This record gives sequence, C-alpha cells and structure tokens, in this order.
Amino acid sequence: MLPTWLVILFCVVGAIFVAILWKYFSLWLQGFVSGARIGLFQLFLMSLRNVNPRIIMQCRVMAVQAGIDDIPTQAMEAQHLAGGDVLRLTLALIAANRAGISLDWETAAAIDLAGRDVLEAVRVSVNPKVIRCPDPEVADQDTLDGVAKDGIQLKVRVLVTVRTNLLQLIGGATETTVIARVGQGIVSAIGSCETYQDALTDPMAISREVLAKGLDSQTAFAIVSIDIADIDVGSNIGASLQIDQANADIRIARAAAEKRRAMAVAYEQEMRSLTQENKAKVVLAEAKIPKAIAESYRSGQLTTEVRRLQLPYRRHLPARNPENQRFLKAPGS
Repeated sequence: MLPTWLVILFCVVGAIFVAILWKYFSLWLQGFVSGARIGLFQLFLMSLRNVNPRIIMQCRVMAVQAGIDDIPTQAMEAQHLAGGDVLRLTLALIAANRAGISLDWETAAAIDLAGRDVLEAVRVSVNPKVIRCPDPEVADQDTLDGVAKDGIQLKVRVLVTVRTNLLQLIGGATETTVIARVGQGIVSAIGSCETYQDALTDPMAISREVLAKGLDSQTAFAIVSIDIADIDVGSNIGASLQIDQANADIRIARAAAEKRRAMAVAYEQEMRSLTQENKAKVVLAEAKIPKAIAESYRSGQLTTEVRRLQLPYRRHLPARNPENQRFLKAPGS
C-alpha cells in the first residue's frame, strides 16, 4: 500500500493536470487539428509568463493556415510581452504574403514596436493613398502659391499618390515631410517658369519636374504620382513689389532730403552763433582800447600826440609843475 503523502501528491498532480486539461484542451485541440502544434504544457507555461495563450494560438493558427509556418512561438510571446500587437502583426504578414510583398517577422515586429501601424502600412503599400497638398487640416491656406518669373502669382492644389516604403518605415520621414517637400517642389517649379502662361499651358511639366527631384528620399513613402488638381491665376506680385519698392525709394529720398535740410538749419544756427561770438570778441577788443590808451599815457608812448593836442591850452598848465614841463617839451629837446 502506498504511503499517504504519495497518494496526496498523486491527487494534487492529477487535479492540476485535470485543471490544465479542462482549461487548455480546446486551444490545444484547435492547434492540433490546424497544424499549429503548440503543446498543452506550453500553453500552461504561457499563462505563467503572463502571456495570453488564446491570442498566441489564434495568431499561430492564422499564420499556419496562410502558409507562414516559420514564425516561432517564442517570437510571438516576446512580441506580446514587449507590448506589441501580435494579432495585427500576424494579419500584416498574411496580407504582405498574399500581395507578394517581401516582409519578414523581424522587420514587421520592429515596425510594430516603433509605434507604427504595420497592418495599415501594408494596406497602403497594396492600395496607394492619396494625399492633398497642402493639407487643409494642417495648413492655414488651401492652395500652394508660387510666382512665375513675370511676377504673376499662381495658386495650385495638388494630389499626391503614395504607397508605403516598408524598408524605410523605420526611421523614415512621415507624411508631413512628404507634403512639405512636394509643396516646396511645386513652388520652385512655378518659379522656374518664364511666364505664368507656360504653367497654364502644360501643368504636367510642373509634376514631371517635381517627380524628378526624388522628394521621397529617406521617407516612409514612395511617391507614385503628383497630379495638379486645380490651378488659378492670382495677383500680380511683381507689380506690387515694384510699387512697394518705389514707395520705399520715395521715403528714402524724403528722409535724405529732410536730413540735408536739418543739416542746413543746424549749419545756419552754427553760423549765427559764430557771428555772435565774433561780435562779442569785437566788444571785448574795443573794451581793451581805453585801458591800452591809459597804459600808453603812463608809459610815455603818446607824448607827441599829447603835445599837439595840449599846445592851445598851454596857458592853463602851471609852468612850475615838473610833470607838465615834461609833457610840454618838444621831441628831442
């Protein structure tokens, strides 16, 4: 007779096996009849690893039924644990396989973990997408405005047909970059036209010139075609610029004239100040004359002139004053 502890152990193991069989038998049977070949114990371990075994089994069955049987179950589990969408990833691989697009599990998993919708990318690669340029939801205006060499403005609406470039989807520029590049190319192509009539005559010339620039380089999309949906004639930008330039020249000339007038007024005021300064110097010089005459009297430099002036009045001078005698003496006496 078996020991009691061994009987209990067998009962516990049996209960666990029955529970596993009860919970995972339908999934195992689904995989068995479809060729997925995922073991019953492996499904139990998925639950222990916090992986949904139902999703893994469903993806594995879809892949095998679609003829893609080289995807390991461990890779699906790792993608699920990393936060990827294994179901959409499997659907994308099936769609790519049906469309003849070369896409392996590693590339698709990297695209999915990068935050891109890999299934939508495959669908756009199969069914190209039409982008309006400019995008009315992003841009403030609904036309691309370019100016030809003759100064006439052209307003253009463009439809860009793109498909996904799966090889550049990781790290490639997004749709916004494609729209910006196409808009830049359209404006540049219009600017290279000699007259606006050239663009109106052959709008496809603009499309061909833009396509030749390879604007889809390093982007997640490949440009299939660029079509001019609408083209309108705008204002005469060249004439407006010439008018603005003429007005600016007038303002510059007026400013220069005002500068010369202000300099003339300032020079006139300087001359007036200089005149007043010179008059003040004259007054100062005239004020020094009496002092100089007095100094000349004291130094004896004006004796001859005084004699001539004082001779008629000699009788009024006392002869006894030696100073008067000195003044009355003739020069050389």
